[in-house]
Amino acid sequence: MTKRILIGLLSVTCVFAFQKETGVKNVVVCKEQGRFGGWPANNGIWSWGNEIVAGFMWGYFKNNERGHAIDGSKPSVLRFARSLDGGETWKIEAPSFLDAQGGEREPVDCPGGIDFTNPNFAMRVRMSEKNLPSRIYYSADRCRTWQGPYQLPMFDQKRIMARTDYLVNGKHDITAFITASKQSGGEGRVFCTRTTDGGKTWEFVSWIGPEPKGFSIMPSSVRLSPTRILSTLRCKEGNTHWVEAWVSDDNGKSWQFLNRAAESTGGSQGNPSALIKLKDGRLAIAYGYRSEPYGMRARLSSDEGRTWGKELILRDDAGCWDLGYPRSVQRTDGKIVTVYYYNDHKDSERYIGATIWDPGKAK
Repeated sequence: MTKRILIGLLSVTCVFAFQKETGVKNVVVCKEQGRFGGWPANNGIWSWGNEIVAGFMWGYFKNNERGHAIDGSKPSVLRFARSLDGGETWKIEAPSFLDAQGGEREPVDCPGGIDFTNPNFAMRVRMSEKNLPSRIYYSADRCRTWQGPYQLPMFDQKRIMARTDYLVNGKHDITAFITASKQSGGEGRVFCTRTTDGGKTWEFVSWIGPEPKGFSIMPSSVRLSPTRILSTLRCKEGNTHWVEAWVSDDNGKSWQFLNRAAESTGGSQGNPSALIKLKDGRLAIAYGYRSEPYGMRARLSSDEGRTWGKELILRDDAGCWDLGYPRSVQRTDGKIVTVYYYNDHKDSERYIGATIWDPGKAK
């Protein structure tokens, strides 16, 4: 017992030292008693200097025996959080494509011609319910108004489970990274697709890795050079969850396994990573950790993902596993803003939080 207490005290001391050294600051983005805020990784994040917009789902809290603590009998709607000061304060907005009841139009074919290089451009990619086509929306004014939804093709797959992860290549040229079901219909594996006509047509480019025994889903991708792309994937086999890194040297046509960027994301629940390329060329991933001590963690790489530094504990004060799904951006002063959903206790609301941390001070 004494040894366990000493180890626990050492862990707390190390976390405190890291947070003090790196100036970690936790802020509340959106929190309300009795509500469930969740899953920024499903809904996207965009930034223009210190202006940041993050998407999340907003529902009602219900403490279920299994699964997420959200009341499925009550409505859940998409919301955007906007910060104009680098993530210090936030305001909540309803997307322009939702009606008063939180519903949206049926997706239609995209006419094409979208200018992906517009400096105020943002694109949201999201799955539909059941086996319907996934859909895209785009904004030319920093997420204030949106066009769409436009449907994505099914790419001859049983199901497409799209989330927002894309790289802009040119004016009408973009590569998106999307999860599809496996041949059995189960979850899932990742492929990349490309449009060169502004979203009118999409070409299947390649699978990222072979079909897994468990799943390999929820990519987060960055461009390292005109031809080199790195993507980190949320992986599971049995009760083991980790983050895997894959690299392409031919602009997405083929992929090679690189390493495990994070050996564990905790327990049998797991978590996706948020990968970004920093201004100094380093890479940073952040991810939720769904085992005790529950919280948010990160790692850095200074060699394009070939090796990763020690695990950094951004925070470890959550009350249960129902957390994470982060997305990150870097603000003008070099600090990282990582947005995620979180909880203070297993019996209390889930909320959207953010950690502001300095990668320049992390070893």
